[in-house]
This record gives sequence, C-alpha cells and structure tokens, in this order.
Amino acid sequence: MTRKKAALAYIANDAARKATFKKRKNGLMKKVSELSTLCGIEACAIVYSQYQAEPEVWPSTLGARRAIARFKNMSEMDQSKRMVNQQEFIRQRIVKAEEQLKKQLHENREREIVQVMYRVLVGEGLQGLTIVDLNDLGWMLDKTGKEIEERIKKLKKSAPSSEQAASAELQADKAAPENHAALNDVVAVEGLEATQNQPWYMDLLKPRNEGDALNLGRNDPMPSYPYGNPAPSWSDFYFP
Repeated sequence: MTRKKAALAYIANDAARKATFKKRKNGLMKKVSELSTLCGIEACAIVYSQYQAEPEVWPSTLGARRAIARFKNMSEMDQSKRMVNQQEFIRQRIVKAEEQLKKQLHENREREIVQVMYRVLVGEGLQGLTIVDLNDLGWMLDKTGKEIEERIKKLKKSAPSSEQAASAELQADKAAPENHAALNDVVAVEGLEATQNQPWYMDLLKPRNEGDALNLGRNDPMPSYPYGNPAPSWSDFYFP
C-alpha cells in the first residue's frame, strides 16, 4: 500500500508537529549516514529546533567542523554552484510547473483542432470558427498532409518493385506444370489402389477355366459390375 503524499504546509497542531519533527529528523540523519557510507563522501547535518537547547549534529561536532571548513576553503563560485535556498527552490518549481502547463495546453489545443478537422471532413461547416481557429485548422491540415506523404514514401520504399514481382510470378508459372504432373501421378496411383481393393476387381483377376468363358450361352445373364456395363481396358474410365 502506497503512502499518502503529505501536504507541504505548516502543521498547526503542536503534538502532531513535534511527532513529525522527531520522525523526519531521524529519517534525515539516517539518510545522511547511508549516503556517507555508500558513496564514501564527507557530509554533516546540523539540526536546530525549539524542542532541544543544543543542536543535534551528525556525525559529531568535530566531523561537522571539518566538513564546514572544507566547504569554506572553496571559491565563492564553487560554493554557490549548486546551492539552493528556499526562495530559489520555489522559483524553480514555479518555472517547471509553468512549462508543464504550457505543454498541456498545447496538447489540448491540438486535440480540439483535430476534432474540428474530423467534423469538417464529414460535411459540417466552418460556422462559429474564429480567425485563430481557422489558422490552427490550416496548420493541422498541413501537418496531417505531410505525415500522410511521409507514410506513402515509406510504403513505396518497403514495397517490392514491379520487376521483382514479375520475376516471382514467372517462376511460379514455371513450377506450376511440374506440380500438376506430380499431382496427377498421385491421383492415378490412389485411384488404382482404390480399384484393386474392390471385391469384383479381385474376382476378375482370378484364373478361370477355358470352358468358363466358352460355356456362356446367348441367353445367360452377363456378370454384374458395380458401375453397369464393363469398360474396356483401353478406356479413360476414372475411378474416384
């Protein structure tokens, strides 16, 4: 569960203010200690408060004096390079907030003009638009047109050329007869296997006596076939 962001304002309640001071002071000392240990830097912290007669110093009075002396030995330009007081900090925050507001207003304006452009494309008129709105609409149309042109150029570059497409089609046409011939061979083999599995076909392949074929009289019934009249062996009869 995330911690609720506290409002940066003076705490009017005495008990709450004292509890907050103690809690955040301990956190500040802990952070300075971690920064000095992890990064190997020289740092100090001095905290004055109305709750204690003497200021609280970290890491010690001697260590704080050594860090302060080292800071004073630097030039004034180096001392003030990254120094920020409360007034400068607030000014920086105001400038940053103004930039964010300006950016958000620009994005909102673009969305409004895009909606106007879509309404115009579906047939609505331009009634009620000011000169500023018309100028913004013209700018948005130019921007959209340029984006469409860039997109078309990219698609043309990525698409294969007509010569490559014709070559690929020619190769496919050359390979088609071979594929059809192979397919016909497979169908013929499958048809022959299906025919050989029929009982009547196997009966025809059995050896017969010489008198069997000669003893058929004129009035004797003809043998029955599954497809009616027998087809001669040289016909193009197709077996499914």
